[in-house]
Amino acid sequence: MDFFEAQARAKKRTSRLVVLFILAVLGTILASYAVALFAANQTAEYYDDTLWRPALFGGVSAFVLLIVGLGSLSKWAQFSHGGSAVARSVGGKQVDPNTTDLAERRLLNVVEEMAIASGVPMPAVFILPDEPGINAFAAGLTTSDAVVAVTRGTMEKLTRDELQGVVAHEFSHILNGDMRLNLRITAIIFGILVLGLAGRAVLWSLHGTRVRSSRNDKNGGNVAIVILVVGLSLMIIGYIGYFFGRMIQSAVSRQREFLADASAVQFTRNPAGITGALKKISGYALGSSLQTSKAASIGHFFFSQAFRSSFGGLWATHPPLVERIRAIDPQFDGKFFQPPEVVDVAKKSFVSAGLHPGKPKNAAPLPPVLTAALIANAGTVAPQNVANAQTLLESIPAELRDAAHSSADAPALVFALLLDSNPTVRQHQLDLVATQSALGPDPVRTLSRLEPHLGSTRAEHRLPLVQLALPALRQLSADAQKSFLQTVDALVKADNRVSTFEFAVDKLLARSLRLANKPTSDVVEIYSFKAVAAEISLVLSALAQESSGAPEQSFASGAAQLKLIESQLRFTPLGADDSARLDAALDRLATASLPIKQRTLTAAAAVVNADGHLSAGELELIRAFAAALDVPLPLLTADDTGAAG
Repeated sequence: MDFFEAQARAKKRTSRLVVLFILAVLGTILASYAVALFAANQTAEYYDDTLWRPALFGGVSAFVLLIVGLGSLSKWAQFSHGGSAVARSVGGKQVDPNTTDLAERRLLNVVEEMAIASGVPMPAVFILPDEPGINAFAAGLTTSDAVVAVTRGTMEKLTRDELQGVVAHEFSHILNGDMRLNLRITAIIFGILVLGLAGRAVLWSLHGTRVRSSRNDKNGGNVAIVILVVGLSLMIIGYIGYFFGRMIQSAVSRQREFLADASAVQFTRNPAGITGALKKISGYALGSSLQTSKAASIGHFFFSQAFRSSFGGLWATHPPLVERIRAIDPQFDGKFFQPPEVVDVAKKSFVSAGLHPGKPKNAAPLPPVLTAALIANAGTVAPQNVANAQTLLESIPAELRDAAHSSADAPALVFALLLDSNPTVRQHQLDLVATQSALGPDPVRTLSRLEPHLGSTRAEHRLPLVQLALPALRQLSADAQKSFLQTVDALVKADNRVSTFEFAVDKLLARSLRLANKPTSDVVEIYSFKAVAAEISLVLSALAQESSGAPEQSFASGAAQLKLIESQLRFTPLGADDSARLDAALDRLATASLPIKQRTLTAAAAVVNADGHLSAGELELIRAFAAALDVPLPLLTADDTGAAG
């Protein structure tokens, strides 16, 4: 699965859906216009057989568009607060990152593995505690505000491998750009439904009204009849539009589910995981059904059919379970079984508070060179990446992982990662931390407690630790987050120079927390490579300066990947105070089209490849660049021959 191709497909699907829904709205306008013609003739003194009345058509169009638009905007506003708002709207409760519940720890561990393996910011994790069925969903406007939510039944009834298959399925939706598409579909369909609700409100307003037909009340009777017809027509038109809108929504959803299932198998290389979950859905009496009616409008978000399908399956948001299983396992005989009760499986199947049981899987060593193939694999997860994530997570000291999960300790953990080795600079940094009362009573003491454990961590552990801390940092108040980011910026600049790691941390935290609080995607404004030649030059120059070879030669290797503007690219040595320029360049590139982002990162990979060696600095920098451009890179660790030092 190519990330850029998947994003392009998502945009094409969105365009097609927009066209279909425009046609649906046009049909609604025409039907409403016909009703308006009837009403106009009924209330006019003389009958007029003119079919085309521009003024009337304009008024009807404005009315329909206003109703549909306001309905869609109201639903979009409800979702504009991000995935957490969606999860809470259906009764979801966020899992405390520092939870001691073993089943919740297991769930967090699985989500952490997938997040680190895929390069996606760690999503918030929610549980639907009142739902005993087996189901899950992912929601959000961007990867930075995404959430993964599972039902209580999913936690209780699935083994770890099956849970991993379900979570991998949901990460496929995150990586394929399905989350934002789902929200758009829901908002548009609700807008059409509002028209029907408006018609019902009109009918309700006539409740108790007597339609008198005497000669003296003829006009009053006609008006009442017209209102009755208009209300009834609006309701019928609105519900017909809603009916066909749901059909479109369900058809698109069913196809995406097959893709997500296939991606889950690709990510985990364990078909038995997701097929086992699907078989258990059929085996349990409740299956994947949800008890709450509040989730009806987002039924297409879920892992499996959340509600009984109406109209002979036309509104089914998911393919039949047998078809989904056979798409993965063609030898499946169609026989489901009643699984044994596994309510305590979460507590019996692993040790150490939810970590992966037993020894970590042996991960094959990754090549020390970041190749263009890695960029091509952006937005996907290989079993190799998951295995490396498991190994990496289990090698991080428990004290540091616990701190990353705690909103009280996570800021101090980030501060500890940024401490300088120079005693003078370090003392200045500690003095800065001591002034941040908004981040706890004694952040320096917490920092001092965590710092000794950092000595046993490798360089490639540093960014994953920051990534793991994101859910806890999102729980800070707005004022505390502001104070935290200001302190991070001050610690980074304490020695009047910005290292690659410091830049990566600063960029990752600022962007992720900003988008989590105000979810929005960058509007594409730039489609020309020439328009961002200067910005691309800065990005490639920054990487070239990290190279162990000649910077100019490394830069030239990257520039050669951009034949169209190669002559306009210039190597620009960056000084200690140029991080702001680089930051601005990345912000501008974030508004560029997908092909520009893809070619820029491919050129960046070529810069890294030029010296045949991947350093920790290069790895951190290119991951920061990719994160700034909203391109998730799969997990890659530096080689053991000095690259991580």
